[in-house]
Amino acid sequence: MNTTETLPLFPLGTVLLPGATMPLHIFEPRYRQLTLDLVNGIVPDREFGVVAVREGFGPDDDGIAGLHAIGCTAHLRDVHQLPDGRFDIITRGARRFRLLDLDEDSKPYLVGAVEFLPDDEPAGATPSELTDVLAAAARAAHRRYCRTAWKNGDWTEPEPDVEPGNLPHVLAADCLLPVGDRQRLLEQTSPVERLRLVRMLLARETGLLAQLRAVPTPITTYAVDHSLN
Repeated sequence: MNTTETLPLFPLGTVLLPGATMPLHIFEPRYRQLTLDLVNGIVPDREFGVVAVREGFGPDDDGIAGLHAIGCTAHLRDVHQLPDGRFDIITRGARRFRLLDLDEDSKPYLVGAVEFLPDDEPAGATPSELTDVLAAAARAAHRRYCRTAWKNGDWTEPEPDVEPGNLPHVLAADCLLPVGDRQRLLEQTSPVERLRLVRMLLARETGLLAQLRAVPTPITTYAVDHSLN
């Protein structure tokens, strides 16, 4: 039985994936307070939850109905305080969670009741050959996407020792996938199906980019500019 825990929440217009780095510019007073609570140890383990806002909704007006049910914790890795009290912070995605309830009153910022969401246990041993084939196909799709989307030097390949279960999140982290697709990846709890999904998504986006001859904005800029704090 999963244990329910509480977690400060930071709603965003994008999806944080496990293992992905996300820079954020903190300017709204309630999230300045969250940053201070993280730095000062009031929030344990320097960890808070990032959850995507549903299109056309807002958590301040719509409460929990305005948020996707599955989010990802962000671990605070670096903080730079600006003279006027704003912060530039660097976070890294860690653990997936399911949002069960929303507390809008006990803190200046939102607090969620959550349960953490591990990957599914396979019914039987997943054949290593299948995993290797899917991982290689996903890496190849990532290379094609990046060569189409970015200039040389704007992207790097994941290290060879990245675990297959983590590989889809790492591959998607520097690609400008739509929020809905990133949410699908986050919610997928089968490592094998996640490899299939990321390969399909990257292949689709590569084809669209090639047709449009468009070069998207780097994903780090996308994440910062869509901060809703």
